[in-house]
Amino acid sequence: MSIVAGAGGGAGGSSGRRPWSGDETTRLLFAGSLLDSLALFSTMPFLTLYLSGISTMSTVAIGVVVGSASLVPAFGGLAGGVLGDRVGATSLVQAGLVVHVIVYALLAVTRELPLVIALVVALGVARLLTEPSTKKILSQATRDSDGSVFRLRYLTWCVGAIVGPAVGAAAYAVADWMIFVPPGIVLLVYLVLLRRHAPRLRLIEARSSAEEAEPVPWSQAFADRVLLRVVLAGVVLYFVLKQLDSILPLVIKAERGESAVVVYSALLAVNAVLGIALQVPVAQLAERLSASAMVLLGSGAFAAAFLLFGALRSGTGFLFAGIVAWTLAEVILLPLPDMIIHNRSPNGGKGAYYGLAEFRYAGFCLGPVVGGGILGAAGPWPYFIVMALFGLPCWALLRAPHLHGPG
Repeated sequence: MSIVAGAGGGAGGSSGRRPWSGDETTRLLFAGSLLDSLALFSTMPFLTLYLSGISTMSTVAIGVVVGSASLVPAFGGLAGGVLGDRVGATSLVQAGLVVHVIVYALLAVTRELPLVIALVVALGVARLLTEPSTKKILSQATRDSDGSVFRLRYLTWCVGAIVGPAVGAAAYAVADWMIFVPPGIVLLVYLVLLRRHAPRLRLIEARSSAEEAEPVPWSQAFADRVLLRVVLAGVVLYFVLKQLDSILPLVIKAERGESAVVVYSALLAVNAVLGIALQVPVAQLAERLSASAMVLLGSGAFAAAFLLFGALRSGTGFLFAGIVAWTLAEVILLPLPDMIIHNRSPNGGKGAYYGLAEFRYAGFCLGPVVGGGILGAAGPWPYFIVMALFGLPCWALLRAPHLHGPG
């Protein structure tokens, strides 16, 4: 059984639906997603170190600069998606990749702080050009599937999370500016591949758009209550996810001192490997359970993870038990918003739908602020209990069976 064949996240799987595995277009899109994730994870983990090395900015200021790469697509994603609907998603992805390559090249040759800050913001602009349109093309290319290709897209990000930091660390060991060279090269390769296959992708777009009786206004995205519910669920999910790389390291450092870096690095490695290993078991489970049951399992796994993290004082083993539960929750829940949009969005408006869904990145910004505030005011155990409760809104927002079928 292929992963996609049974990863529908609802009862019945995807029986009788067109297999994607032999489709050259889909393989191209997954290759591009893998290259994109490699580029991201080879740079972003080291960007704070780079900024601290070339400036005297405070840690708060550095956090704001690095966070802008998420804030820009969060608030500009709709504009990027609408633009993809209007001028063509394939053209927009190519434009975004050109911006990426130019920005990384400039970051490698300049150390002027104002220009570096502007270029980091430009990375966010490049992402709002590529991300919604890439999802639109993938959704249109696999329109007869149940949307579970987005589970495999998450898989490419897990691979990037394993390989990317290793590449970035090797580059940083040579020279700090070298962290911008691998992503520039990788995305240039992606651009060349995309340009080669652009006619086929444009044909897919044209055929899908021709099925719409009339153009889909971008305002329809705001009027779609299902979409707004999915967007809110995405914000909650990303708020929860950000706790892993913003607040949890602080708790581990307070409890384990000098060994915190080793322990936390091991946690991230286990998280990435399990993100790959759990794909097939979750796909098989999704064939047997209803969508509501899968969402309940994922939300409960998030809650269990926080409670296990909270038991750190009793032994480091609780941390690793927690990361198993955490990764299970990620594999189940993270692809669901994109899968739901795939099933329910009109072909002519997929860019706008996926673009508005990028607002989920606001959760990345809220996570450290709210989580840090709770930790500072109440201490570790109240923090972990409160965070465990955030599994409830995830379940409430995504559990409805009608969300997971065709619109």
